[in-house]
Amino acid sequence: TQPALLTASVAIYRQWLDANPEADVVMAGHSLGEYSALVCAGVVSLSEAVKLVENRGLYMQEAVPAGVGSMAAIIGLGDDEIKAACEASANGDVVSPVNYNSPGQVVIAGHKAAVERASEACKEAGAKRALPLAVSVPSHCELMKPAAEKLAADLAALTFNTPKCDVINNVDVKAEQSSEAIKDALVRQLYSPVRWTETVQALVAQGITQSYEFGPGKVLTGLAKRIDKAMVCAAVNTQATIDEAK
Repeated sequence: TQPALLTASVAIYRQWLDANPEADVVMAGHSLGEYSALVCAGVVSLSEAVKLVENRGLYMQEAVPAGVGSMAAIIGLGDDEIKAACEASANGDVVSPVNYNSPGQVVIAGHKAAVERASEACKEAGAKRALPLAVSVPSHCELMKPAAEKLAADLAALTFNTPKCDVINNVDVKAEQSSEAIKDALVRQLYSPVRWTETVQALVAQGITQSYEFGPGKVLTGLAKRIDKAMVCAAVNTQATIDEAK
């Protein structure tokens, strides 16, 4: 599914760009979406990115045997409280915040038992809900370091171009220009949190208040509204929405 999501997102963006060739854009992508953004910015070819993403998914599955890791969404608790609950619940295992999606919506990941302990600790600290996610891989936590090493070798074999526009990365909330810095951020992204709340805030701080979500679904559109009311976001994934997104 990951190569398909990547391909769909890029195809929709390219169709939109054909209709809006003068558009001045800044990009960001959530997790896998960072690869879509880098293709759209001309950093890496679609075929190379598809192979990278395919391998990335495989390396992530190889890093943690099925049933060992898990993820959970914590709703209605502050970032600092969630981090503290994870630290207090680790007991030698791995558990940490991995997706800062919006204020009051943070995903944690790690060893299954530690995620369960941290989920309970979050509820005791006042979280409205702690929802286990139906995923096979605990993304963006320390357990992904073996996967990151393999991905680094794949990235080293590729030539990246200078981006045609800024792409704000997940790991540092920063737009890198050099090939090495972009690759390094992708490697660290595998075992570091997706700082999406800060990413949207960074766009607004630059004066960007109109954004489009390219790809199947509209999750990021909903998050944008929750992060900053100033950010107007629209999901673009059909011919009608492409025509409307001027």
